[in-house]
Parts: sequence; C-alpha cells; structure tokens
Amino acid sequence: MEAMQLQEAADKLSLPARLAKLREACQQNPMPSLSERRAHLSQLKRALIAHKQPLCDALAKDYGQRSDYDSMIADILPCVMQINYTQKRIKRWMRPHRRHTGLLLAPARVEVFYQPLGVVGIIVPWNFPVMLSLGPLISAIAAGNRAMLKLSEFTPHTNRVLRELLDGVFDEREVMVIEGDAQVAAAFSTLPFDHLLFTGSTAVGRLVMAAAAPQLTPLTLELGGKSPCLIAPDMPLALAVERMIFGKSLNAGQICVAPD
Repeated sequence: MEAMQLQEAADKLSLPARLAKLREACQQNPMPSLSERRAHLSQLKRALIAHKQPLCDALAKDYGQRSDYDSMIADILPCVMQINYTQKRIKRWMRPHRRHTGLLLAPARVEVFYQPLGVVGIIVPWNFPVMLSLGPLISAIAAGNRAMLKLSEFTPHTNRVLRELLDGVFDEREVMVIEGDAQVAAAFSTLPFDHLLFTGSTAVGRLVMAAAAPQLTPLTLELGGKSPCLIAPDMPLALAVERMIFGKSLNAGQICVAPD
C-alpha cells in the first residue's frame, strides 16, 4: 500500500513534466507516417493477444470474480476488432479529402488535410478498464497522436498488466500511464491536453469539464445514463425477458447500456 501511495504521489507531481515530454516528442515528429502508425497498431494487437489470459486473471482479482468469457467478450475482443477495423481504413482516413469550392472561390481547389492533434489525455473508468483504455488509445495512435492514460485506482491488478503490455509496445515519449486516486485524476483533468477523453458518470463528467475549461481543452465525454427497454407488441415476451436478463447481467450490470 505504501509503495502504491508513493507511486501515486510521483505521478501527481510529475504530470506537467510528463506532458511536456510528450509535447517535445510531438514537435520532433509531428506527423507520424502510415507505416509507423500501422506498426504500432500491429504490435499492440500482438501484445494484447499475448496478455489476454493475464488480463482475464487480473480482472477477476479486481472484481472479486469475473468470468473469462465476460472479460474476453466485453474488454479484449472489442479492442482486437477495433484494431482490425482501423488497419483496413487508416490509409483512406489519412488521405486528403477534396471539398467543393463554390462559385465565389472558383477556380480554386480546396482540400482538407488531416493532422494529429498532439497529446491526448484518456481518463479510464473501472468497469471496462481494458476496452476503455486501449480503445481510445487505438484511435489516438491511428490519428498520429501521443497519449497519457489515467487508469482507475479500483483496478490495480489490471493496471499492472496494462502497464507491462503498453511498455512492451510504446516508449515513454509515445504513451504514458498514470495511476492514482481522485486527487490525481483532478490534477490530470487540469492539464492542457490537445484533447481529453473521459468515460464515467455525469456528475464526474461535469467536474472534468470544469477542470478543463480554463485551458480550453477540447473534450469528449462518454457519460452513463438510462437505457430504457421497449417491448413491441409483436415481440414474444419470454424471448424479450431472456435477452433483457442477458443484457442486464453483462459485467454484473455495470455498463451504460444495461437495459432498464
């Protein structure tokens, strides 16, 4: 416990310095090539598959009990599928896109060139610590960005495996992992990222938005809410109940789309 507290304190104290290190790396290589991005995604996929059982074991320890089936289908498989999806489309995504000029600008030619933002901050919740850390990271890397991940303090076993996994793929000038309690998360939210992603409750989302506002940090907030389940007249009731129970039971109901 003491070692964990020391690590949290170190993470909190060094947050601005770590961000500065990533920014420096962005300035030295502001536009990673297609081959660099694809190589990172391929390495991440191999590392994820190699660590699938340690991740399942760690998730079971953090939750007290979680089946390997739940961890595979809800955390690990979505990341593998996202990498596959991204690899097939990243070349097209990076290509400049033409736009119509209109009569006032004729005969000019207008194109949109897609450039990396820089350093992306990712605040990860506890309910899907693999999918909601690696998923946003996959998108950030595909877009040519660096990233800082703030992992949940409620998943320490999973965090250790994720650190090992990511350290084997990226160096500290590409991806950094931060751990700590709510105070560390609050300090993380105040950093002047080029973009900040948060997944969690609406109440905490408001705090994150308020912390990011003085820096005018662009935000993506994926906040929990209600998911009403409507049963149409032509739906067999027994089948509807079976499907609702499955949806409600996935991850012990700790998912934003659990049906109400």
